[in-house]
Amino acid sequence: MALFAPDIDDDRLVDELGGRLYRLARRLTGANEDAEAAIDEALSAAAAGGAPLASLWRFVARAAHARRRGTRAAARGDAPVALDDVMPPLDGDGLHFEPMPDWSGGVGESAGQVALHAVLTETIDALPADYRTALLLHDTEGLGTADIADVLGIDAPAARSYVHRARLFVRKRLSAHFASTDAA
Repeated sequence: MALFAPDIDDDRLVDELGGRLYRLARRLTGANEDAEAAIDEALSAAAAGGAPLASLWRFVARAAHARRRGTRAAARGDAPVALDDVMPPLDGDGLHFEPMPDWSGGVGESAGQVALHAVLTETIDALPADYRTALLLHDTEGLGTADIADVLGIDAPAARSYVHRARLFVRKRLSAHFASTDAA
């Protein structure tokens, strides 16, 4: 019996999409067990509702986000990202933002890339669950604002705000990282 449609081979579907869906769930939940449980929940919900394949990403993201929010966020005390905390500083007159540093040089060697990957992963993991989910779904998975809003249970303007603030948070942390490596 096919879960999604009679003309789709479920085993082939799992082989083709399973790895990507698992990586998405793992990235959103932060734990292997939670990712596996989220995948199981999503596949069950999608099959029960006769969902089209295109919505499978949303089912997985929604289940993974709910697990992350329910288990990890409460323990970490996630709070919204305040815009004032992530905006670049204003110039001396308080009228314009100071220019951001150029990070294009100095990351070419593999050791620098490994260090940057570690800092980037740590920074994304430090985001509150809603912001992390919004950023990963938008910038990694390519989901649109409407899909992100659906997963998070918010409206589209709030989803855009979450992505924007998450990017500012990451930019600020990376700026601090590059400033410290330049000083060293």
